[in-house]
Amino acid sequence: MLYHLLFPLHTRLQPFNVFQYITFRALCAGLTSLVFSLALGPVFIRMLSTHQLGQQVRDDGPKSHLKKSGTPTMGGILILLSVTISTLLWADLSNLYIWIVLGVMMSFGFIGWLDDFKKIKEANSKGLSERAKLGLQTLFAAVAIGLIFYGTDLDTELHIPFIRTFHLDISWLYLFFAWLVLVGSSNSVNLTDGLDGLAIGPVISTSVTFAILAYLAGNAVYAHYLYIPHVKGAGELTILCTTIVCAGMGFLWFNTYPAQVFMGDVGALALGAGIGTVAIITKNEILLVLVGGIFVVEAVSVITQRISFKMTRKRIFRMAPIHHHFELSGWAEPQITVRFWIISVVLAMLGLATLKLR
Repeated sequence: MLYHLLFPLHTRLQPFNVFQYITFRALCAGLTSLVFSLALGPVFIRMLSTHQLGQQVRDDGPKSHLKKSGTPTMGGILILLSVTISTLLWADLSNLYIWIVLGVMMSFGFIGWLDDFKKIKEANSKGLSERAKLGLQTLFAAVAIGLIFYGTDLDTELHIPFIRTFHLDISWLYLFFAWLVLVGSSNSVNLTDGLDGLAIGPVISTSVTFAILAYLAGNAVYAHYLYIPHVKGAGELTILCTTIVCAGMGFLWFNTYPAQVFMGDVGALALGAGIGTVAIITKNEILLVLVGGIFVVEAVSVITQRISFKMTRKRIFRMAPIHHHFELSGWAEPQITVRFWIISVVLAMLGLATLKLR
């Protein structure tokens, strides 16, 4: 909005020329998002408490979590509001990619809201059935993927990190692959959101990485130099990713141990879906597995635990997702959270390092 209002004035007032630069608008959008989330955080938490929108804790989980029952949840709404408002203020709203990613985040956030609301209303931790949740995710993902591949000029090639000359065109199978990336990313972040501050830390480091990747992919010179796909218009997603980073920082102020508010499915599903969509648009789907390694490990731990129990009636971990395994092994909650953050930062650095190893 501000871009469209103020940049045209650069012909009369030279200082307004700065609005053409993505880096400037990304920094401004990030600061807007941070201030918004920090300023409204206390008000939002009080509102959640007043309406008794509290967390429903699993009765089969670690006993230490029982004391968290009733802690305000649906804090992801604050993140989504901060991201959406800041992006609309500072991004180029004629860019289709911006609308696609915002649409994905809002639609998946709606699924999460339904899940959270059902948990609170029925006073249990079950929420939506897996079939209902997956069905809605597939519907919204299909719309987004359709817009990406039939509304833009993106191709169906896979680009492998470390191998700059390997481009595999998988044709229509890419649509299924894109669905797997989008839905898998969404659910993986949701599974990670089990301890105070655990999920938002890797979300921040992953979003920083994809803000850089989006900027490079959108710049023809840098893309050519680094042997990465040039995606015209993708640079604008740098602004959106930066708002996720800063809204996440603002949310972490209240979500750090001991948490005053939880993200809830409304935040986790939306953030994961948003990151997955950016990975698809920037052609970094496979790199997401490395950069978002924490989310991948959390998801794999749940899948292997289920398969093992169904086939052998034995569990691989004391409890899945894997952060609960470490918790039951004697690690303190803040230890698990901070160590996972450290691993996530290292993975983000490795992901960026692949840019010079192609």
